[in-house]
Formats: sequence, C-alpha cells, structure tokens
Amino acid sequence: MTRIMDYQVVAGEQLIEEIYELARRLAGCRVQHINSTLTGGGVAEILKRLVPMMQEAGLEVRWDVIKGDEDFFRVTKTFHNAFHGVPVDVTPPMLDVYRRISRENYDLVDPRADFIVLHDQQPLGLAEIRPDHPGRWLWYCHIDPVDVSREVWDFLSPWARRCDAAIYHIPAYARNLGHRQYFMPPAIDPLAEKNREVTPSEIAAVIERLNIPLDLPLVVQISRFDRLKDPLGVVQTFRLIRQEVPCRLVLAGGGATDDPEGIQVLRELREEAAHDPDIFILELPPTSDLEINVLQRVAAVVVQKSVREGFGLTVTEAMWKSRPVVASPVGGITVQIINGLTGLAAASTEEMARAVVRILRDPSLAEKLGQNAREHVKKNFILPIYFKRWLEMLVAEKGYAV
Repeated sequence: MTRIMDYQVVAGEQLIEEIYELARRLAGCRVQHINSTLTGGGVAEILKRLVPMMQEAGLEVRWDVIKGDEDFFRVTKTFHNAFHGVPVDVTPPMLDVYRRISRENYDLVDPRADFIVLHDQQPLGLAEIRPDHPGRWLWYCHIDPVDVSREVWDFLSPWARRCDAAIYHIPAYARNLGHRQYFMPPAIDPLAEKNREVTPSEIAAVIERLNIPLDLPLVVQISRFDRLKDPLGVVQTFRLIRQEVPCRLVLAGGGATDDPEGIQVLRELREEAAHDPDIFILELPPTSDLEINVLQRVAAVVVQKSVREGFGLTVTEAMWKSRPVVASPVGGITVQIINGLTGLAAASTEEMARAVVRILRDPSLAEKLGQNAREHVKKNFILPIYFKRWLEMLVAEKGYAV
C-alpha cells in the first residue's frame, strides 16, 4: 500500500511536511464522501486514492454510494447531459423519481460526520436533511455547470444552497449560490498502477495480450464510451489523419454503473469502425490500470475530443507520461493543455487532424510538448498537491463550525 511519505520522491520533502502539519489540525475528524458509483468515471478514480490517504493522515473517513434503481440513474444521466448544455426533456415523473430515491437514501448519511461531501448531482438531494445535521456539508461539482439548463438547475440548486460551501474544479465553473466557494482541480496518483513507470517486458506482454501491432504510430483516446467524449468524432478525425500519415487508432475505455447510455454508444462505435483493420476498440474492465498505462505510453499521440469536460483525468495521465496530447479546448482541459506549450488545442475535427499530423511529422515537437506536459502536471495535478488543498479546505471549514 502506498504511504504519504512515498510521494516525497515526486512532491518533495517540504510539501509532505506541510501535509502532515495540516493533518494534525484535523486529527479525528469524521468525513463522509457520497457519490454514485464505486467504479468507472473520474470521481470514483479520485476517491479510490483520496480516501486511503485521508485515513492514513488521521481522519476518520468513509466512502458511501447512493443506492438507486435504473430509473434513477436514467434521470441523473439526463441531468448530467443537461449540465453540459445538451437539450433534454425533463418530466414531472422524472423529478419524482429523483426525490423518491433521495428520501430512500437519507439513512446513508452518517449522523456523526463532521463533514459530508456530496459528489456531483446524483446525491445532492440528500442535502434536504442538512438543517438537522451537525456537520459541515460540501457540494463538489465535478462537471461543468456553465450551460446547465434552467429547468434542471432550478430543481437542483435549492439543495446545493443548503450546503455550507461548494467546490468546483476551476473558477469559471462557479455558481452564485450565496455561500463559500473553493476551487480544486482533481489530480492523478503518480505512483498508482495506472501511472507508475513500467518495464519493457510489461509493455510487450500487455501489447501482445491486447493484440495491438506497433509497426505504425498509434493515435490513442482513453475515455468512457460517452457521447460527450465524442468517440465517433475521433474515428472521423483518424480517417483524416490516415490520409496524411499511416497510423492506427486505439479507442479504449469502459462504462460506469451510473451511465446507462454507454452500451448504446459502444454499439454505435463498433458499427462505425466495422471492417477497418486500423481501428481497435477495446472495452476494458475497471481493473485495467496497467493496460491503460501501457496504451498511453506507446501512443505516438494521445487525443481527447471531448464536447464538454469537467476535467480530463486521462489527459493528465498522458501528460504525466510525457506524451504529446491534442485535446478539445473545453472545460477543465483549458487549464491542462496550454496550446503550443503543454499540448495542442483543437476545436474541430479538422483542426484535431491537422494537429495530430503536425506532431507525427515533427518528433522534436512531440518531445517538447511531452516534457512540458509532465512538468505542468508535476507542479499542479498530482495527488499530494490535491490532498494538501483538501486539508486546507477542511481546516478552513472547521474554523466556520460553531
């Protein structure tokens, strides 16, 4: 098991000392994280690393998942799409489903917790019981709420206002809820299986198991099979790239238990790529950290063609591995990819194709972007830095407690 002290090799001694000093001020505090899934998606990925670190630092931490039926997760997926500006049809029965499942999960809330953290909109309805709870409640909005539909926001925002503070990835996401705001972009664990250094023999074994040939450059996108990740657009982009430079495409990812649309997206993607021997579509189980690590490391270029993106953790992962990244300049990606310095930004299919071709034809550019990308991640988006921000926020909130 990775310990806090182990991160000194990437974060430095001073940062680790600051973490321990902050943790001492929070010793014994009870923190409950509540989200919608244990596997799949960025929130689960973050909590899987953050919770053990909090526990090691002396906090009493638990992580719980809201329990819902298929109707509930269909509703929350609709809300998710509405947050990203997708036109949706929200009906009164859908709102009733959300209220019903929220009520059924009230008992999930730890009555003795000093801090309740509600991640995204799925568990937000639990804030109905905030007035009768002694702890501090935080709503962590991991998705981009800038273009959320008025109907959905009017329904959800009263619960967000009941919380004591809101957390957003970047200042551009802030909503006027009348309470405190914190800004914490998420981070990757540089020592985890998905991001650690790998040996040539490990790379060879994974590539052989996945049956991916390496005789041509690989263009790789790692993401959930979600329309907001635009995997069909990646296929179109690849076909433009291939007209200029021989290469292959790998689209790899999985689903999440709170995303009922993923199966349909994957089906459409396979139909689009059928009979094209240069396109590899890999549906990976949640345990595929080493496989993702290797695919990112062997990629000539990593792309992220998101339509919207709260924050691109897979972008950060690729940057940490010194890979050149071409990504859509949307949401949190805009603070990751500094165009021309830590990667290339591309707003359309044609722009992305031209950017990838440019990198494939210029190895020195690929190396420069990759080196700058890793340094950018090291300074801003690794787990010890994220953990320190968490502790600073909890210390501040503790000061507001009566």
